[in-house]
Amino acid sequence: MEEKKKYELEFRGSYLFALIPLILFVLGCILFFVVFKTYNMMDLCTGGFAALMIGSLFSKKWAVYWKAVVTGMQSRLVAELTAILLLVGMFGKLMTRGGVAQGFVWLGDKLGLQGGMFTGFAFVATCIIATATGTSIGTLFTAFPILYPSGLLLGAHPAFLAGAILSGAIFGDNVGPVSDTTIVSAQTQQYMNKDGFADIAGVVGSRMKYAFAAAIPALIIFCIFGGAKGTGLSAADGAALLEANSDPKGLIMLIPVAILLFTAFKTRSIYIAATWGILSGTAIGLVSGIIVPADIMSVQDGALQGFLSDGVNNMIGTVGYNYAVAGIVGVLTASGFLDKVINALTNSKLNQTVPGTEWICGIGLMISSIVLGSANGPAILMYGPIAADISSKKKLHPYRRANLLDGFGSGLPVLVPVTSAFIFICISCVNGLMEEFSFVPALNPINLAAHTWHCILLFVVFAAAVVTGWGRAFEGPNGEVMKGKTYEEALEKFEAAQK
Repeated sequence: MEEKKKYELEFRGSYLFALIPLILFVLGCILFFVVFKTYNMMDLCTGGFAALMIGSLFSKKWAVYWKAVVTGMQSRLVAELTAILLLVGMFGKLMTRGGVAQGFVWLGDKLGLQGGMFTGFAFVATCIIATATGTSIGTLFTAFPILYPSGLLLGAHPAFLAGAILSGAIFGDNVGPVSDTTIVSAQTQQYMNKDGFADIAGVVGSRMKYAFAAAIPALIIFCIFGGAKGTGLSAADGAALLEANSDPKGLIMLIPVAILLFTAFKTRSIYIAATWGILSGTAIGLVSGIIVPADIMSVQDGALQGFLSDGVNNMIGTVGYNYAVAGIVGVLTASGFLDKVINALTNSKLNQTVPGTEWICGIGLMISSIVLGSANGPAILMYGPIAADISSKKKLHPYRRANLLDGFGSGLPVLVPVTSAFIFICISCVNGLMEEFSFVPALNPINLAAHTWHCILLFVVFAAAVVTGWGRAFEGPNGEVMKGKTYEEALEKFEAAQK
Protein backbone atom coordinates (compact mmCIF):
# COMPACT_ATOMS: atom_id res chain seq x y z
CA MET A 1 0.00 0.00 0.00
CA GLU A 2 2.82 2.35 0.85
CA GLU A 3 4.48 1.59 -2.47
CA LYS A 4 1.38 2.69 -4.40
CA LYS A 5 1.28 6.01 -2.55
CA LYS A 6 4.91 6.65 -3.44
CA TYR A 7 4.09 7.28 -7.10
CA GLU A 8 1.58 9.83 -8.31
CA LEU A 9 0.41 7.82 -11.33
CA GLU A 10 -1.75 4.81 -10.45
CA PHE A 11 -3.67 2.37 -12.63
CA ARG A 12 -6.90 0.42 -12.22
CA GLY A 13 -5.10 -2.73 -11.19
CA SER A 14 -1.40 -3.55 -10.94
CA TYR A 15 1.31 -1.02 -11.70
CA LEU A 16 2.10 -3.36 -14.60
CA PHE A 17 -0.78 -1.69 -16.44
CA ALA A 18 1.74 1.07 -17.09
CA LEU A 19 3.14 -1.32 -19.72
CA ILE A 20 -0.02 -1.14 -21.84
CA PRO A 21 1.13 1.85 -23.96
CA LEU A 22 4.52 0.22 -24.51
CA ILE A 23 3.01 -3.16 -25.44
CA LEU A 24 0.57 -1.55 -27.86
CA PHE A 25 3.39 0.52 -29.32
CA VAL A 26 5.55 -2.58 -29.87
CA LEU A 27 2.63 -4.41 -31.48
CA GLY A 28 2.10 -1.39 -33.72
CA CYS A 29 5.77 -1.44 -34.79
CA ILE A 30 5.52 -5.13 -35.64
CA LEU A 31 2.27 -4.55 -37.49
CA PHE A 32 3.70 -1.74 -39.62
CA PHE A 33 7.13 -3.30 -40.21
CA VAL A 34 6.27 -6.99 -40.55
CA VAL A 35 2.66 -7.17 -41.71
CA PHE A 36 2.05 -3.97 -43.69
CA LYS A 37 5.74 -3.42 -44.54
CA THR A 38 5.46 0.35 -44.24
CA TYR A 39 8.65 2.14 -43.22
CA ASN A 40 7.27 5.63 -42.75
CA MET A 41 8.18 7.06 -39.35
CA MET A 42 5.01 9.14 -39.41
CA ASP A 43 2.98 5.92 -39.28
CA LEU A 44 4.92 4.80 -36.22
CA CYS A 45 4.40 8.22 -34.64
CA THR A 46 0.66 7.79 -35.14
CA GLY A 47 0.81 4.33 -33.57
CA GLY A 48 2.72 5.70 -30.59
CA PHE A 49 0.19 8.42 -29.79
CA ALA A 50 -2.70 5.99 -30.31
CA ALA A 51 -1.05 3.67 -27.78
CA LEU A 52 -0.75 6.56 -25.31
CA MET A 53 -4.44 7.39 -25.68
CA ILE A 54 -5.56 3.81 -25.10
CA GLY A 55 -3.21 3.49 -22.14
CA SER A 56 -4.79 6.52 -20.47
CA LEU A 57 -8.10 4.68 -20.16
CA PHE A 58 -6.55 2.30 -17.62
CA SER A 59 -5.22 5.02 -15.31
CA LYS A 60 -7.13 6.08 -12.20
CA LYS A 61 -6.69 9.78 -12.93
CA TRP A 62 -6.46 10.75 -16.58
CA ALA A 63 -5.10 14.20 -15.78
CA VAL A 64 -2.23 12.70 -13.81
CA TYR A 65 -1.55 10.24 -16.66
CA TRP A 66 -1.28 12.97 -19.28
CA LYS A 67 0.82 15.09 -16.94
CA ALA A 68 3.28 12.18 -16.82
CA VAL A 69 3.23 11.93 -20.62
CA VAL A 70 3.94 15.64 -21.06
CA THR A 71 6.63 15.56 -18.37
CA GLY A 72 8.40 12.85 -20.33
CA MET A 73 8.13 14.90 -23.50
CA GLN A 74 9.43 18.03 -21.78
CA SER A 75 12.78 16.53 -20.90
CA ARG A 76 15.91 18.37 -21.97
CA LEU A 77 16.93 15.25 -23.87
CA VAL A 78 13.89 15.37 -26.16
CA ALA A 79 14.15 19.13 -26.70
CA GLU A 80 17.80 18.96 -27.73
CA LEU A 81 17.21 15.85 -29.80
CA THR A 82 14.42 17.57 -31.72
CA ALA A 83 16.53 20.61 -32.53
CA ILE A 84 19.46 18.46 -33.67
CA LEU A 85 17.35 16.12 -35.82
CA LEU A 86 15.63 18.96 -37.67
CA LEU A 87 18.95 20.68 -38.33
CA VAL A 88 20.84 17.61 -39.52
CA GLY A 89 17.81 16.58 -41.57
CA MET A 90 18.44 19.61 -43.76
CA PHE A 91 22.09 18.65 -44.19
CA GLY A 92 21.18 15.08 -45.09
CA LYS A 93 18.79 16.19 -47.82
CA LEU A 94 21.42 18.60 -49.15
CA MET A 95 23.79 15.64 -49.53
CA THR A 96 21.11 13.64 -51.30
CA ARG A 97 20.41 16.45 -53.77
CA GLY A 98 24.14 16.92 -54.18
CA GLY A 99 24.41 13.43 -55.69
CA VAL A 100 26.98 11.88 -53.35
CA ALA A 101 25.72 8.41 -54.32
CA GLN A 102 26.05 9.14 -58.03
CA GLY A 103 29.57 10.40 -57.41
CA PHE A 104 30.62 7.06 -55.97
CA VAL A 105 28.91 5.18 -58.79
CA TRP A 106 31.00 7.21 -61.25
CA LEU A 107 34.15 6.39 -59.28
CA GLY A 108 33.43 2.67 -59.24
CA ASP A 109 32.67 2.68 -62.95
CA LYS A 110 35.92 4.48 -63.83
CA LEU A 111 37.95 2.12 -61.67
CA GLY A 112 36.54 -0.82 -63.63
CA LEU A 113 35.61 -2.82 -60.53
CA GLN A 114 33.94 -6.21 -61.02
CA GLY A 115 32.93 -9.25 -58.99
CA GLY A 116 34.07 -9.25 -55.39
CA MET A 117 35.93 -5.97 -55.83
CA PHE A 118 32.69 -4.28 -56.81
CA THR A 119 30.99 -5.83 -53.75
CA GLY A 120 33.74 -4.38 -51.56
CA PHE A 121 33.40 -1.04 -53.34
CA ALA A 122 29.62 -1.06 -52.75
CA PHE A 123 30.31 -1.54 -49.03
CA VAL A 124 32.75 1.39 -48.88
CA ALA A 125 30.50 3.62 -50.99
CA THR A 126 27.41 3.01 -48.83
CA CYS A 127 29.51 3.52 -45.68
CA ILE A 128 30.44 7.00 -46.86
CA ILE A 129 26.98 7.82 -48.23
CA ALA A 130 25.26 6.80 -44.98
CA THR A 131 27.85 8.64 -42.86
CA ALA A 132 27.35 11.78 -44.94
CA THR A 133 23.55 11.71 -45.07
CA GLY A 134 22.94 10.27 -41.60
CA THR A 135 20.20 7.92 -42.77
CA SER A 136 20.55 4.17 -43.14
CA ILE A 137 17.06 3.74 -44.57
CA GLY A 138 17.56 6.56 -47.07
CA THR A 139 20.89 5.02 -48.08
CA LEU A 140 19.24 1.66 -48.73
CA PHE A 141 16.55 3.18 -50.93
CA THR A 142 19.21 5.20 -52.77
CA ALA A 143 21.91 2.56 -53.16
CA PHE A 144 19.91 -0.55 -54.07
CA PRO A 145 18.39 0.75 -57.34
CA ILE A 146 21.81 1.91 -58.56
CA LEU A 147 24.41 -0.46 -57.11
CA TYR A 148 22.53 -3.76 -56.88
CA PRO A 149 21.55 -4.44 -60.52
CA SER A 150 24.81 -2.93 -61.75
CA GLY A 151 26.81 -5.13 -59.38
CA LEU A 152 25.00 -8.28 -60.47
CA LEU A 153 25.77 -7.54 -64.10
CA LEU A 154 29.40 -6.96 -63.19
CA GLY A 155 29.68 -10.34 -61.49
CA ALA A 156 28.87 -9.63 -57.82
CA HIS A 157 27.30 -12.34 -55.66
CA PRO A 158 23.64 -11.40 -54.94
CA ALA A 159 23.59 -12.16 -51.20
CA PHE A 160 27.07 -10.73 -50.56
CA LEU A 161 26.23 -7.57 -52.54
CA ALA A 162 22.98 -7.02 -50.64
CA GLY A 163 24.79 -7.71 -47.36
CA ALA A 164 27.51 -5.22 -48.32
CA ILE A 165 24.95 -2.48 -49.05
CA LEU A 166 23.10 -3.14 -45.79
CA SER A 167 26.39 -3.31 -43.89
CA GLY A 168 27.49 0.06 -45.28
CA ALA A 169 24.18 1.67 -44.38
CA ILE A 170 24.46 0.44 -40.79
CA PHE A 171 28.13 1.51 -40.56
CA GLY A 172 27.11 5.08 -41.42
CA ASP A 173 24.17 4.92 -39.04
CA ASN A 174 26.54 3.86 -36.28
CA VAL A 175 29.29 6.47 -36.77
CA GLY A 176 27.68 9.32 -38.71
CA PRO A 177 27.59 12.52 -36.64
CA VAL A 178 24.24 13.42 -38.23
CA SER A 179 22.73 9.96 -37.68
CA ASP A 180 19.77 9.72 -35.32
CA THR A 181 21.27 6.73 -33.48
CA THR A 182 24.55 8.57 -32.92
CA ILE A 183 22.71 11.62 -31.66
CA VAL A 184 20.35 9.70 -29.37
CA SER A 185 23.08 7.47 -27.95
CA ALA A 186 25.07 10.58 -27.01
CA GLN A 187 22.16 12.65 -25.77
CA THR A 188 20.86 9.94 -23.42
CA GLN A 189 24.16 9.69 -21.56
CA GLN A 190 24.63 12.49 -19.06
CA TYR A 191 27.84 13.32 -17.24
CA MET A 192 28.02 12.72 -13.50
CA ASN A 193 30.78 15.17 -12.66
CA LYS A 194 29.82 18.06 -14.91
CA ASP A 195 26.75 19.45 -16.60
CA GLY A 196 25.56 18.21 -19.96
CA PHE A 197 25.39 15.10 -22.10
CA ALA A 198 28.09 13.30 -24.07
CA ASP A 199 29.13 15.49 -26.99
CA ILE A 200 28.54 13.91 -30.39
CA ALA A 201 32.02 14.61 -31.76
CA GLY A 202 33.64 12.92 -28.79
CA VAL A 203 31.33 9.93 -29.07
CA VAL A 204 32.03 9.55 -32.80
CA GLY A 205 35.78 9.81 -32.27
CA SER A 206 35.75 7.22 -29.51
CA ARG A 207 33.67 4.66 -31.43
CA MET A 208 35.64 4.68 -34.67
CA LYS A 209 38.01 1.98 -33.42
CA TYR A 210 35.11 -0.41 -32.87
CA ALA A 211 33.51 0.38 -36.22
CA PHE A 212 36.73 -0.10 -38.19
CA ALA A 213 37.63 -3.24 -36.25
CA ALA A 214 34.47 -4.75 -37.75
CA ALA A 215 34.50 -2.93 -41.10
CA ILE A 216 38.02 -3.86 -42.23
CA PRO A 217 37.60 -7.66 -41.97
CA ALA A 218 34.09 -7.29 -43.43
CA LEU A 219 35.58 -5.45 -46.42
CA ILE A 220 38.14 -8.22 -46.93
CA ILE A 221 35.39 -10.85 -46.84
CA PHE A 222 33.28 -8.92 -49.34
CA CYS A 223 36.22 -8.49 -51.73
CA ILE A 224 37.38 -12.12 -51.56
CA PHE A 225 34.06 -13.95 -51.49
CA GLY A 226 31.71 -11.34 -53.01
CA GLY A 227 32.06 -12.44 -56.63
CA ALA A 228 29.69 -14.77 -58.47
CA LYS A 229 31.59 -16.84 -61.03
CA GLY A 230 29.90 -18.21 -64.10
CA THR A 231 26.77 -16.03 -63.98
CA GLY A 232 26.85 -15.41 -67.70
CA LEU A 233 25.77 -11.80 -67.19
CA SER A 234 27.01 -9.06 -69.48
CA ALA A 235 29.62 -6.73 -68.01
CA ALA A 236 28.90 -4.30 -70.84
CA ASP A 237 25.27 -4.00 -69.75
CA GLY A 238 26.40 -3.40 -66.18
CA ALA A 239 28.76 -0.65 -67.25
CA ALA A 240 25.98 0.99 -69.24
CA LEU A 241 23.69 0.94 -66.19
CA LEU A 242 26.44 2.46 -64.04
CA GLU A 243 27.11 5.15 -66.63
CA ALA A 244 23.44 6.16 -66.64
CA ASN A 245 23.49 6.71 -62.87
CA SER A 246 26.88 8.35 -62.37
CA ASP A 247 28.05 11.92 -61.98
CA PRO A 248 31.57 12.87 -60.86
CA LYS A 249 30.33 16.20 -59.46
CA GLY A 250 28.74 14.34 -56.57
CA LEU A 251 32.17 13.72 -55.07
CA ILE A 252 32.62 17.48 -54.63
CA MET A 253 29.89 17.37 -51.99
CA LEU A 254 32.21 15.40 -49.73
CA ILE A 255 33.89 18.75 -48.98
CA PRO A 256 31.01 20.01 -46.78
CA VAL A 257 30.99 16.60 -45.08
CA ALA A 258 34.64 17.13 -44.18
CA ILE A 259 33.86 20.68 -43.01
CA LEU A 260 31.04 19.39 -40.81
CA LEU A 261 33.27 16.72 -39.27
CA PHE A 262 36.14 19.15 -38.67
CA THR A 263 33.82 21.72 -37.09
CA ALA A 264 32.18 19.08 -34.92
CA PHE A 265 35.51 17.89 -33.52
CA LYS A 266 36.77 21.46 -33.16
CA THR A 267 33.75 23.00 -31.44
CA ARG A 268 32.19 19.87 -29.91
CA SER A 269 28.82 21.26 -31.01
CA ILE A 270 26.67 19.50 -33.59
CA TYR A 271 24.57 22.67 -33.93
CA ILE A 272 27.56 24.72 -35.10
CA ALA A 273 28.87 21.83 -37.21
CA ALA A 274 25.57 21.27 -39.01
CA THR A 275 25.19 25.01 -39.63
CA TRP A 276 28.62 25.25 -41.27
CA GLY A 277 27.98 22.02 -43.15
CA ILE A 278 24.76 23.39 -44.62
CA LEU A 279 26.24 26.82 -45.44
CA SER A 280 29.40 25.42 -47.04
CA GLY A 281 27.47 22.70 -48.88
CA THR A 282 25.02 25.25 -50.26
CA ALA A 283 27.83 27.53 -51.45
CA ILE A 284 29.80 24.67 -53.01
CA GLY A 285 26.69 23.25 -54.65
CA LEU A 286 25.74 26.59 -56.19
CA VAL A 287 29.23 27.43 -57.41
CA SER A 288 29.74 23.97 -58.93
CA GLY A 289 26.29 23.94 -60.52
CA ILE A 290 25.22 20.81 -58.66
CA ILE A 291 22.25 22.67 -57.21
CA VAL A 292 20.36 25.82 -58.20
CA PRO A 293 18.70 28.39 -55.89
CA ALA A 294 15.35 26.60 -56.30
CA ASP A 295 16.91 23.49 -54.75
CA ILE A 296 17.44 25.43 -51.53
CA MET A 297 13.91 26.76 -51.14
CA SER A 298 11.14 27.52 -53.62
CA VAL A 299 7.37 27.43 -53.90
CA GLN A 300 5.74 25.18 -56.49
CA ASP A 301 2.00 24.72 -56.82
CA GLY A 302 1.48 26.35 -53.45
CA ALA A 303 3.90 24.02 -51.65
CA LEU A 304 7.34 24.75 -50.23
CA GLN A 305 10.12 22.82 -52.01
CA GLY A 306 13.88 22.48 -51.55
CA PHE A 307 16.30 20.60 -49.33
CA LEU A 308 15.57 22.82 -46.31
CA SER A 309 11.88 21.94 -46.24
CA ASP A 310 12.54 18.37 -47.38
CA GLY A 311 14.95 17.91 -44.49
CA VAL A 312 12.44 19.16 -41.93
CA ASN A 313 9.57 17.15 -43.43
CA ASN A 314 11.72 14.03 -43.51
CA MET A 315 12.44 14.35 -39.78
CA ILE A 316 8.95 15.26 -38.56
CA GLY A 317 7.92 11.63 -38.32
CA THR A 318 11.08 10.73 -36.41
CA VAL A 319 10.61 13.68 -34.05
CA GLY A 320 7.00 12.73 -33.43
CA TYR A 321 8.03 9.10 -32.93
CA ASN A 322 10.60 10.17 -30.35
CA TYR A 323 8.00 12.30 -28.55
CA ALA A 324 5.68 9.28 -28.38
CA VAL A 325 8.49 7.14 -26.94
CA ALA A 326 9.34 9.91 -24.44
CA GLY A 327 5.69 10.04 -23.41
CA ILE A 328 5.65 6.28 -22.84
CA VAL A 329 8.84 6.57 -20.79
CA GLY A 330 7.15 9.34 -18.79
CA VAL A 331 4.30 6.97 -17.93
CA LEU A 332 6.70 4.19 -16.94
CA THR A 333 8.65 6.63 -14.76
CA ALA A 334 5.68 8.25 -13.00
CA SER A 335 4.13 4.85 -12.25
CA GLY A 336 7.32 3.56 -10.62
CA PHE A 337 7.82 0.81 -13.19
CA LEU A 338 11.21 2.08 -14.35
CA ASP A 339 12.42 2.37 -10.76
CA LYS A 340 11.56 -1.27 -10.21
CA VAL A 341 13.36 -2.31 -13.38
CA ILE A 342 16.44 -0.26 -12.49
CA ASN A 343 16.49 -1.59 -8.93
CA ALA A 344 16.16 -5.17 -10.17
CA LEU A 345 19.02 -4.74 -12.65
CA THR A 346 21.16 -2.85 -10.13
CA ASN A 347 20.76 -5.60 -7.54
CA SER A 348 21.22 -8.45 -10.01
CA LYS A 349 24.24 -10.75 -9.83
CA LEU A 350 25.23 -9.69 -13.35
CA ASN A 351 25.64 -6.10 -12.20
CA GLN A 352 28.22 -6.95 -9.56
CA THR A 353 31.08 -6.40 -12.01
CA VAL A 354 31.82 -3.73 -14.62
CA PRO A 355 31.68 -6.24 -17.52
CA GLY A 356 28.36 -7.47 -16.16
CA THR A 357 27.03 -3.92 -16.14
CA GLU A 358 28.18 -3.48 -19.73
CA TRP A 359 26.38 -6.70 -20.70
CA ILE A 360 23.22 -5.28 -19.12
CA CYS A 361 23.59 -2.20 -21.33
CA GLY A 362 24.18 -4.25 -24.47
CA ILE A 363 21.66 -7.04 -23.98
CA GLY A 364 18.95 -4.68 -22.77
CA LEU A 365 19.38 -2.47 -25.80
CA MET A 366 19.34 -5.44 -28.18
CA ILE A 367 16.07 -6.70 -26.70
CA SER A 368 14.56 -3.22 -26.89
CA SER A 369 15.66 -2.84 -30.50
CA ILE A 370 14.37 -6.25 -31.58
CA VAL A 371 10.89 -5.63 -30.15
CA LEU A 372 10.80 -2.27 -31.93
CA GLY A 373 11.61 -3.81 -35.30
CA SER A 374 15.31 -2.85 -35.10
CA ALA A 375 14.42 0.85 -34.88
CA ASN A 376 17.62 1.59 -32.95
CA GLY A 377 17.08 5.31 -32.40
CA PRO A 378 13.79 4.93 -30.49
CA ALA A 379 15.15 1.84 -28.73
CA ILE A 380 18.11 3.83 -27.44
CA LEU A 381 15.82 6.69 -26.44
CA MET A 382 13.72 4.23 -24.43
CA TYR A 383 16.47 2.11 -22.87
CA GLY A 384 19.28 4.69 -22.81
CA PRO A 385 18.21 6.39 -19.55
CA ILE A 386 17.99 2.98 -17.84
CA ALA A 387 21.47 2.06 -19.03
CA ALA A 388 22.76 5.48 -17.96
CA ASP A 389 21.36 5.10 -14.45
CA ILE A 390 22.87 1.66 -13.97
CA SER A 391 26.25 2.14 -15.64
CA SER A 392 26.89 5.59 -14.16
CA LYS A 393 26.97 3.92 -10.75
CA LYS A 394 30.02 2.04 -12.01
CA LYS A 395 31.45 5.42 -13.11
CA LEU A 396 31.57 4.40 -16.78
CA HIS A 397 32.21 7.37 -19.05
CA PRO A 398 29.27 8.61 -21.16
CA TYR A 399 31.28 7.86 -24.33
CA ARG A 400 31.61 4.20 -23.36
CA ARG A 401 27.94 3.95 -22.46
CA ALA A 402 26.86 5.55 -25.75
CA ASN A 403 29.13 3.24 -27.73
CA LEU A 404 27.79 0.11 -26.05
CA LEU A 405 24.20 1.13 -26.81
CA ASP A 406 24.72 2.05 -30.45
CA GLY A 407 27.24 -0.73 -31.11
CA PHE A 408 25.11 -3.59 -29.82
CA GLY A 409 22.03 -2.05 -31.45
CA SER A 410 23.80 -1.95 -34.83
CA GLY A 411 24.75 -5.61 -34.61
CA LEU A 412 22.47 -8.60 -34.18
CA PRO A 413 19.10 -6.74 -33.96
CA VAL A 414 19.58 -5.61 -37.57
CA LEU A 415 19.87 -9.26 -38.67
CA VAL A 416 16.74 -10.81 -37.14
CA PRO A 417 14.93 -12.02 -40.30
CA VAL A 418 11.41 -11.97 -38.86
CA THR A 419 11.41 -8.53 -37.21
CA SER A 420 14.18 -6.35 -38.67
CA ALA A 421 12.86 -3.41 -40.69
CA PHE A 422 16.25 -3.25 -42.40
CA ILE A 423 15.94 -6.81 -43.69
CA PHE A 424 12.42 -6.10 -44.94
CA ILE A 425 13.53 -2.91 -46.68
CA CYS A 426 16.33 -4.75 -48.50
CA ILE A 427 13.97 -7.52 -49.58
CA SER A 428 11.42 -4.93 -50.69
CA CYS A 429 14.08 -3.13 -52.76
CA VAL A 430 15.18 -6.38 -54.41
CA ASN A 431 11.60 -7.43 -55.14
CA GLY A 432 11.02 -4.10 -56.87
CA LEU A 433 14.17 -4.58 -58.95
CA MET A 434 13.04 -8.10 -59.93
CA GLU A 435 10.07 -6.55 -61.69
CA GLU A 436 12.34 -4.18 -63.60
CA PHE A 437 15.31 -6.45 -64.37
CA SER A 438 14.89 -10.10 -65.40
CA PHE A 439 18.39 -11.04 -64.17
CA VAL A 440 17.78 -10.03 -60.55
CA PRO A 441 17.18 -13.18 -58.44
CA ALA A 442 14.96 -13.44 -55.35
CA LEU A 443 16.72 -12.78 -52.04
CA ASN A 444 16.08 -14.89 -48.94
CA PRO A 445 15.94 -12.93 -45.63
CA ILE A 446 17.96 -15.55 -43.75
CA ASN A 447 20.56 -15.64 -46.53
CA LEU A 448 20.80 -11.84 -46.45
CA ALA A 449 21.29 -11.83 -42.67
CA ALA A 450 24.06 -14.44 -42.97
CA HIS A 451 25.96 -12.28 -45.49
CA THR A 452 25.70 -8.92 -43.68
CA TRP A 453 29.21 -9.25 -42.32
CA HIS A 454 29.78 -5.84 -40.79
CA CYS A 455 26.81 -6.23 -38.43
CA ILE A 456 27.88 -9.76 -37.51
CA LEU A 457 31.44 -8.67 -36.79
CA LEU A 458 30.33 -5.52 -34.96
CA PHE A 459 28.56 -7.68 -32.40
CA VAL A 460 31.69 -9.83 -32.07
CA VAL A 461 33.84 -6.71 -31.60
CA PHE A 462 31.65 -5.27 -28.85
CA ALA A 463 31.27 -8.62 -27.12
CA ALA A 464 35.06 -8.91 -27.11
CA ALA A 465 35.36 -5.31 -25.88
CA VAL A 466 33.16 -6.12 -22.89
CA VAL A 467 34.99 -9.36 -22.07
CA THR A 468 38.51 -7.96 -22.45
CA GLY A 469 37.86 -4.37 -21.36
CA TRP A 470 39.17 -2.98 -24.66
CA GLY A 471 38.24 0.68 -24.97
CA ARG A 472 36.68 0.82 -21.51
CA ALA A 473 36.68 4.31 -20.06
CA PHE A 474 35.57 5.86 -16.79
CA GLU A 475 34.58 9.43 -15.97
CA GLY A 476 37.20 11.60 -14.32
CA PRO A 477 36.67 14.30 -11.67
CA ASN A 478 35.66 16.88 -14.27
CA GLY A 479 34.22 14.55 -16.90
CA GLU A 480 37.60 13.52 -18.34
CA VAL A 481 38.11 10.19 -20.08
CA MET A 482 40.04 7.80 -17.84
CA LYS A 483 41.03 4.55 -19.55
CA GLY A 484 41.43 1.27 -17.74
CA LYS A 485 39.78 -2.09 -17.18
CA THR A 486 38.70 -1.03 -13.68
CA TYR A 487 37.92 2.35 -12.16
CA GLU A 488 40.80 2.05 -9.70
CA GLU A 489 43.27 1.28 -12.51
CA ALA A 490 41.93 4.15 -14.63
CA LEU A 491 42.08 6.62 -11.73
CA GLU A 492 45.63 5.60 -10.89
CA LYS A 493 46.75 6.16 -14.50
CA PHE A 494 44.90 9.48 -14.62
CA GLU A 495 46.42 10.79 -11.40
CA ALA A 496 49.90 9.70 -12.50
CA ALA A 497 49.48 11.59 -15.78
CA GLN A 498 48.40 14.72 -13.89
CA LYS A 499 51.60 14.85 -11.82
